[in-house]
Amino acid sequence: MPEIFSGSYVLSLLVLVAFGLLVTITGGVAYLTIADWRDRRRLERERKEGKRR
Repeated sequence: MPEIFSGSYVLSLLVLVAFGLLVTITGGVAYLTIADWRDRRRLERERKEGKRR
């Protein structure tokens, strides 16, 4: 069996992939949370401006 398929190499690759997915998913959740917060803030501001008129 070639060295590239040794247990430690595969395990290291899996850990690296898992860490990459964790960072990507966490970044996506943070982006969606911030976008939702900005949208809610903008809608509240527009609603308040509409009441003044």
